[in-house]
Amino acid sequence: MTSHQLQLLFVDLALILLLARGLGQLAARIGQPPVIGEILAGILLGPSLLGSSLSGTLMPADVRPLLAGMASLGVALFMFGVGLEVEGRTLRGNGRVTVAVAVGASALPFLLGIGLAFVLLPGHGPGGGPGHGHGGGPVGGPVGGPGQGSGSVAAFVVFIGLAVSVTAFPVLARILADRGLSRTEVGGIALAAAAIVDVVAWMALAGVSASVGAASNHWQILLLAPYLLIMLFAVRPLLRRLLAPEPPAGQDQPQPEPQPQPQPEPQPRPLTPARFAAVLVGALLSAAATEAMGLHHIFGAFLFGAILPRDGTQALRKDLHDRTAHLAALLLPVYFAVAGAQVKLGGIGLTGLAELALILAVAVAGKTGGAYLGARSQKLPPRSAASLASLMNTRGLTELVVLGVGLELGLLDEPLYALFVVMALVTTMMTGPLLSLFPPPEHAAGRTPYPHPPGVRRRDRRDRVG
Repeated sequence: MTSHQLQLLFVDLALILLLARGLGQLAARIGQPPVIGEILAGILLGPSLLGSSLSGTLMPADVRPLLAGMASLGVALFMFGVGLEVEGRTLRGNGRVTVAVAVGASALPFLLGIGLAFVLLPGHGPGGGPGHGHGGGPVGGPVGGPGQGSGSVAAFVVFIGLAVSVTAFPVLARILADRGLSRTEVGGIALAAAAIVDVVAWMALAGVSASVGAASNHWQILLLAPYLLIMLFAVRPLLRRLLAPEPPAGQDQPQPEPQPQPQPEPQPRPLTPARFAAVLVGALLSAAATEAMGLHHIFGAFLFGAILPRDGTQALRKDLHDRTAHLAALLLPVYFAVAGAQVKLGGIGLTGLAELALILAVAVAGKTGGAYLGARSQKLPPRSAASLASLMNTRGLTELVVLGVGLELGLLDEPLYALFVVMALVTTMMTGPLLSLFPPPEHAAGRTPYPHPPGVRRRDRRDRVG
């Protein structure tokens, strides 16, 4: 790396962090999730506003690989945090309702997305319009390349269905906490349903990712089964020993006579720098393993977070999540900048606007309609069902990660990628106004009669709808 490249890298990082922080705070001031401002910052640094010349000067070709590497690390840390937050116990108490909402909020948009894919196929699919095959990722290459044929068409169709089915679990958790909805019935159901939807979506996306790889490398997917077995039956027990609470002092010492005294509770282990480093090493190695298998590295990072033991480690996991979130917060704006460099809105035209309107209609109608029908099928009141539908329509950063995978795999061309990024922004921005229009009954009445859902961190903030 030359001195000039290093200078540009530092200037780019400073500019990215400054703009992302400023626009994130501005978004929060107007009642939007900060991630909206951070995504906009990335788009503003791209060619859509600055033009190709100025954007290329700020982020030249020889610096972008360095930024892309930092962006990949940020996304891996983010997905590790998402895995940490997935809590199976959130299903307790409202399991049937949660599953019904999750099925509705994923099945209906997926089916509508398949129909949307066939509409978009002539202009953007394999062998489609001239813009196809300009993905900017390292996996890359046009999906319509030689030898891919109908399999690529199937991958494109399935991917579009997945792209409109995603719910942003982390952004949703932030919205619930900021609006005082985490301890409500609707908030607990929405968070658990979003976790189910995202886990299923990541599994399906892993399958799509494996199917798109070169035919000579498809054998690598056979390594997935032993990898999962090693993670569950070797790595997880090691993590349990590393993170398990310490036994109470003096518990192993012989007692002269049994005393009818309450047993001291195990003390949680502190998250020392050595333990923190060990967990991060494991997450990064897991990400490297899935990347080597022809899957995306985000799946390995997510799975490592998901298999971390839950029993007796809540305080330690919260500390681990917070520290990881601080690292990811520094690197995710770089991801938005790298992603924004691929968003070119200047040449959309009337056809692109019509496609954007269709994408938005399918995404919103499928997500809200499916979640609403799922909730009503379990006899939830119409207002609660409408609130759940509004929450499940949140996409945000998770959608951008999915779209980035599609761009790297060559499943999305740059024009279609830009349209889906706009869809992710618009649907996430809709959540706040829709919640104000359809507040949950207990929130509208100023009550929180339902217990704090397991696995959801309590935020002592005043309830507010606006």
